[in-house]
Amino acid sequence: MYQLSGIFMNYIEQNIKQLFKIVPPHVSIVAVSKTHPLSAIEAAYHCGIRIFGENKVQELISKATSVNVAAQWHMIGHLQTNKVKKLLPYVSLIHSVDSLKLAKEINKEAQKLNKIIPCLLQVHIAQEENKFGFDENELFQFLENPERTTFTHILICGLMGIASLTDNKQQIRSEFKKLKNLFDDIKNSYFPNNNNFKELSMGMTGDFEIAIEEGSTMIRVGSFIFGQRNY
Repeated sequence: MYQLSGIFMNYIEQNIKQLFKIVPPHVSIVAVSKTHPLSAIEAAYHCGIRIFGENKVQELISKATSVNVAAQWHMIGHLQTNKVKKLLPYVSLIHSVDSLKLAKEINKEAQKLNKIIPCLLQVHIAQEENKFGFDENELFQFLENPERTTFTHILICGLMGIASLTDNKQQIRSEFKKLKNLFDDIKNSYFPNNNNFKELSMGMTGDFEIAIEEGSTMIRVGSFIFGQRNY
């Protein structure tokens, strides 16, 4: 296993201390650990990080089965239906449910495991067309679909979105605000008495402070903690 030098261990520790000063206690931090070694994950864990996010199934499984700490693992990237079966034994939250087909597959495989899988519905809020997620009409179609009520092994816990990759902070704020308003509408209309529907995953290293101001309950940060992969 690749071992971090003492310099980088200290670098990670200082970054996490700074992050804890910025992020309020009610907001969960998902450390995006993609491409970073097990030693970096273990260093972050020992500094207080408990949740780690991966965007590729194979990398998540590899790390979850190899790391020497009791980390929680979130799937934050696009998930293909043919990868669901492999993923479910290791994941504690899927951020990226973006179709009825995917939800159906998660429910089917979770039922086989006798496991309930917490999930977020990914909403497309960015200007870039290559981002995944439901558009608003598709989201409501999903929620209105009678088949959704048969998914006994999925727990819908909230929404996730990725803002546009831009320096325009006003645009980013507008996109987060729109997602928060959508979250509130769905909570009131579809989950009014459901305390599990409470998570709004939005905000990454470049925009998480704006996201928190606009109501995020969960941020996904990588380079703020680990820096660029140059070690």
